[in-house]
Amino acid sequence: MDTLKTILYFSIFNYPLKLEEICNFSITKDCAEIQKDLDELVAQKVIVKADDYYLIDANLAHIEKRKKGNQMAITALVKAQERARFIANFPFVEAVGVSGSLSKGYYDSNSDIDFFVITKPNKLWLCRTFLMLYKKIFLLNSRKYFCINYFMSSGNLEVEEKNRFTATEIKTLIPFQGKAAFAEFYKKNHWVSGVFGEFNPKLDAIEDISKPKIIKVLERILDTKPGNFLDSSFKRITVSFWKIKFREMNHDEFRIALKSTKNISKHHPLNFQKKVISSLNEKYEEIKKNHNIELPKEYV
Repeated sequence: MDTLKTILYFSIFNYPLKLEEICNFSITKDCAEIQKDLDELVAQKVIVKADDYYLIDANLAHIEKRKKGNQMAITALVKAQERARFIANFPFVEAVGVSGSLSKGYYDSNSDIDFFVITKPNKLWLCRTFLMLYKKIFLLNSRKYFCINYFMSSGNLEVEEKNRFTATEIKTLIPFQGKAAFAEFYKKNHWVSGVFGEFNPKLDAIEDISKPKIIKVLERILDTKPGNFLDSSFKRITVSFWKIKFREMNHDEFRIALKSTKNISKHHPLNFQKKVISSLNEKYEEIKKNHNIELPKEYV
């Protein structure tokens, strides 16, 4: 029941889907077969079809909201690409992409532009600190067009949490800068094919990164033992601050929402991944109760 799972997942965000989008998130790519499944679900009144969209309920306002968000995303993507080029100039950045709602073609007045950054090994926390200082000093800590909450180093690019949430984020990620790093990232996370069918993202449009000379000089200066010490120090200081700021989190929540290793830095204090998976499982339960359709539970 991949068809229903996909519709339920995006219903969490009040985002109705078209047939081709549902096919894209299904293990089988036989859209004719998927169309039959959809027709049956509509006939059983499990889902609703309005225009070319499939929804869990008949709230047509979600369709209009989606259309407006799709239009706003066009402009936001242009700005995101400009910012990605700018971020790519920072020391030790090897790749930059866009995730979150914008990567799924939606943007509104409440949205942020979420960036995903791949850094050089052993320099993640140095890179992160440079970017955060820029945001705090020059953008007055505004995250509207400069929300960077997920860093990975090219030394370890395989996403540990393998679930429908992370698979969706990887599949919809829009890579802008750093072709070689993204090629390796997708190679390490080919497990997404087991969730949504064969996954072979196109890399042709990704730009190679060419840094200014002054940045190259700074990288050479910091690509030393003192630079490694600074990286470790920034990690220790940042994690200590987070443990105080988010002391209400238990160990397991902190480990996932604010994962902090030599190769990964996540800053998701609202633990959005857990909330989405929990919401999805609640929808599965509703479907079982109302329509006697049992869907396997999802796990973080």
